[in-house]
Amino acid sequence: MKQESASKQTAGPSAKFSEPVADYLEYLQRERGRSENTLRAYDVDLRNLGQFLKERAADPALKQVSVDMLRDWLAYLHESDVSRTTLARRISAVKNFFAWALKHELIEADPALRLAAPKKERRLPHVLQPSQIDRLLSDETVASEGTSNVNGDEDGQVNDPKSLAIQCRDKVIAELLYASGLRISELVALDIADVDFERRTLRVLGKGNKERVVPFGKPAERVIIDWIRSHRRILASESAGDALLVGVRGSRLNVRQAREVIATALRLLGDTSASGPHALRHTVATHLLDGGADLRAVQEFLGHASLATTQLYTHVSVDRLRQSYRQAHPRA
Repeated sequence: MKQESASKQTAGPSAKFSEPVADYLEYLQRERGRSENTLRAYDVDLRNLGQFLKERAADPALKQVSVDMLRDWLAYLHESDVSRTTLARRISAVKNFFAWALKHELIEADPALRLAAPKKERRLPHVLQPSQIDRLLSDETVASEGTSNVNGDEDGQVNDPKSLAIQCRDKVIAELLYASGLRISELVALDIADVDFERRTLRVLGKGNKERVVPFGKPAERVIIDWIRSHRRILASESAGDALLVGVRGSRLNVRQAREVIATALRLLGDTSASGPHALRHTVATHLLDGGADLRAVQEFLGHASLATTQLYTHVSVDRLRQSYRQAHPRA
């Protein structure tokens, strides 16, 4: 038992690195309003560097960290087959951390100033066809982790109130992800008061605590009303508070549960490689651009800080145009 506790004490970065990191994360949360997901990612990335410095660079104090040590860390990440996207994110986290440390006079010079991040891999996102969306949002496809082993009638139809409530909730998840292009974290954070039925809009709190208003259509309106009026109370406990979406245990639905609902539904389609809720966000963006929507309007709709992020979907639309051209044009 003593050996086990000793090993736990040596695990992770030393205090002389982890303590300023903790101060930095507190700064990001309190003064910059960064989300829990962002804070978690920064923590993981900076702990990775701290662990490397402890094990392979004689555990230097923060002001002793050099650019050569950071380059050795990058070489180690390359050898570990870390993806370019992860590598770019970790370099960004380290550069921001040391810039903060210099500003707060924890170091005398910034060792990360000359670190260069690799270009990110710009993979075109998976986009569902309109016919696939129709099937995805049908009663037969939208499924849930909570309805796979429930009682039904002889035709396999679910008939107990709790299971019907779960199915209705799952339709709300799928409809809103496609109708409003929400991130999964934005979806589960919605409260009932965030839904404006008169204007058919949602008040969404996005990345960096930036608020935006996004529309939804009549199909989504119908399932939301059905959920709130007839089914939500069956699942909700006091711990749910004002949450729009509720899990099977009665509290606010979490990201993992909502992601599994969509992953299951996409698997049931059987003819797409799309595997998660972000595929619906990619899809609605592409469908809007295909339909002639303005690029900046789509940027605002999705809550993108940079237009360059939204422009990725124009490549998808152009690729689809080329494919249609080759198939339909007599002189293609």
